[in-house]
Amino acid sequence: MDTVSAVTASTHWVLTLACADRPGIVHAVSGAIVEAGGNITESQQFSSADTGRFFMRLQVQATATRERFAAVLAPVAGRFDIEWRLDVVGRPLRTLVLVSTAAHCLNDLLFRQRSGDLAVEIPLVLGNHATLAGLAGFYGVPFESHAITSPAGKAAFEERVVAAVDEHAIELVVLARYMQILSPALCERLTGRAINIHHSFLPGFKGANPYKQAHARGVKLIGATAHFVTSDLDEGPIIEQNVVRVDHAQSVRELIAIGQDEESRTLTRAVKWFAEDRVLLDGRRTIIFR
Repeated sequence: MDTVSAVTASTHWVLTLACADRPGIVHAVSGAIVEAGGNITESQQFSSADTGRFFMRLQVQATATRERFAAVLAPVAGRFDIEWRLDVVGRPLRTLVLVSTAAHCLNDLLFRQRSGDLAVEIPLVLGNHATLAGLAGFYGVPFESHAITSPAGKAAFEERVVAAVDEHAIELVVLARYMQILSPALCERLTGRAINIHHSFLPGFKGANPYKQAHARGVKLIGATAHFVTSDLDEGPIIEQNVVRVDHAQSVRELIAIGQDEESRTLTRAVKWFAEDRVLLDGRRTIIFR
C-alpha cells in the first residue's frame, strides 16, 4: 500500500480490495467505512467463479485521514485476509514511459497528461533511440536515450530503468511501442505495474512490416491490445482491446494510420483505468471496474 499524506479536509478516497470470497465481506467493509465517517459515492464488486476470489472498488467521501482509515480497516482486513489499497481519487500516478522510434503512443500520453485527461505524472521518458527527444521536450518532459546495440547495452538500459523507478518513485512503467523484449528479471520486478501495447491482426502477422503483410492478405479487422508485461511475450493479462473494420480500399499507409490510432487509444485507456485503480488482477486475467 502506497503512503498518502494525511488529509484533514473532506477527501475523496478510492479503496480497492481482493480476498477469498465468503459471506459478510461487503457488510464488514461498509461498517468500517461508516465507523470512519465515510460516505460511499461509488461501489463496484465482482465474485470470480473461476478463482473463488472477491474484488471490490469503492469511492468514499470522508474527513478521515489515511491513518484513521487504516485503523478501522485493519481488523476487517485481518478477519477476511484482505489485500487492500487506499488512495486519493485523481492523484497523478508517477509513470515512467519507455519508447523506441514510434511517436504516436507517447504523443497521446503526453498530450492527455498535459490536458488533464489522464491522471499520471511523467517525470522521465527513456528511449533506446534519440528520435523522440524533441517530442518529449515539446511537452517539457525530460528524455534520456541509451542505445542498445549489444547484450551489454540492453543490460545497461534495464539497469537505468530500475534506477529511474527508484529515483522517481515510479508506480507504473508504460512501454509505448518500446521495441525491445524485457528480461525475465525486469519483468518479475515490474509485475503488475508495467503495461505494453501491440497491434492485433486476424490472422496474426509477426516480424517486419506486419501492416504490409496484413494488406497483402486482405485483412478485414485490425486493432490493438494493451496488457501487463510478463516474461511470456505479449501474453500478459489483458487490460483493454479495440478493433476497427477495414477493407480492400485502404492502402498500407492508411492501415498503419488506423492501427496507430487504435494503439494510442487502447494504451491510453489502459493507463487511465490503471491510474484510477480500476484494474485488479485475478490470476492470468484482469477485473476492470469501469
